[in-house]
Amino acid sequence: MLRSLPLRSAKSTVSDLNAFSRLHRRFTGCVVSHPLLFGLRGKMTFMAQQTSVLLHLCPSDDWSSAQADGELRPESLSSVGFIHLSAPEQVHLPANRIYSGRDDLVLLHIDPTHLDSPILWELGVATDPESMVFPHLYGPLPVAAVINVTSYLPDADGLFPTLGE
Repeated sequence: MLRSLPLRSAKSTVSDLNAFSRLHRRFTGCVVSHPLLFGLRGKMTFMAQQTSVLLHLCPSDDWSSAQADGELRPESLSSVGFIHLSAPEQVHLPANRIYSGRDDLVLLHIDPTHLDSPILWELGVATDPESMVFPHLYGPLPVAAVINVTSYLPDADGLFPTLGE
């Protein structure tokens, strides 16, 4: 699905995304998850992604705190405005880049239909496979959206395996 919305200003982007996400969910029952493509005559373009489960990697202490608070608000939400998520087949990339060797991590398995904030599929870092986009959650992660929690341990070399291996 491809949709375009006019932008009032760069500052209103997240507000526009929230409004679009709520409207789309009301009429289709689906949560919007999409990459942003800017520069198209002052419009944002969204493409729906079909992903039934998303993952967030975090230290187990952060997850314990989130359960007490009812939502997860990692530092990235304040510093860059979103929470880093991954599709199952790509979670090993940020795990190895950021958490190599750590054994205190959990994978939060998230049902995207239980999220109130928009998910934007955006480019990762230059060392990721070409054209790979990652889901970014532009708001807090409600504990109620987490459908499963599993540990994610590195191998003997300190590297995290691709899921399913």
